[in-house]
Amino acid sequence: MALSADESTRLANLLTGHAKQITQRWTEIVATSLRGRLSQAELRRQVQELHGSIVAASEGAVDLDSEQATELRAVLSELSRGRARQGFSASETAISVFALKQALLELLEVEGGPDALRDYVAFSGLIDQMGLFTFEAYVRTRESLIADQAEQLLELSTPVVKLWEGVVAVPLVGTLDSARAQVVMERLLQTLVDTGSPYAIIDITGVPAVDTQVAQHILKTVVAARLMGADCIISGIRPQIAQTIVALGIEFGDIATKASLADALRHVLRLTGAETRRQRREA
Repeated sequence: MALSADESTRLANLLTGHAKQITQRWTEIVATSLRGRLSQAELRRQVQELHGSIVAASEGAVDLDSEQATELRAVLSELSRGRARQGFSASETAISVFALKQALLELLEVEGGPDALRDYVAFSGLIDQMGLFTFEAYVRTRESLIADQAEQLLELSTPVVKLWEGVVAVPLVGTLDSARAQVVMERLLQTLVDTGSPYAIIDITGVPAVDTQVAQHILKTVVAARLMGADCIISGIRPQIAQTIVALGIEFGDIATKASLADALRHVLRLTGAETRRQRREA
């Protein structure tokens, strides 16, 4: 909601003529809603920045979407981003803007003239628009934070471990969906390149269930590793998983499968031992 030029002038005069009183009361109301989770100095600084940006935007008809309100939008966005990162809720963030209504109402009840009610309605409309802008900026920041955290968790949940020279392992825990399978493949292939390992163990002991989709993801990872010159061994084939694989008609072909990680390690030890002996004979 945009304010007319006259309404903007009256708002600017009100905010500048009673700046200390308004910012002090505004800070008190917000501090009560935040219950001491933000220092008084920091809260006072934020309120004063908002106060100053509103006054600056009041030069002419105030419209939050206009060019003259650029600074005001920037301050509101920064407030929202900061509160989102600090763990405040959307309501606690919006109240930091809506609290200005109460401060203005108390002032207009004492200082207001014949147009006080009409001015308050107009000012409230602008403050509501500011609150909605703050809420939208808060939501965007939270979505970005959640996406970043999800990506970090995805990377942490798919480690590629170098066991010894020439052997790496990928212990999978939890559900293997398309996004996670892609991360597993990328990290495994990169580790194979970095270490030059000819063997990789994919352990699915921690995967609760294997269906056609999960099996396809594993097979694609094995094929990709083979293209890089590495052989994969799949471990953690429990009886229930084995029955499911047979029932689904999934074929692993010539891919080595083992019941446990220990069996896979023994298998790789035999392979690496045989290669070492062969290399010695050739030397």
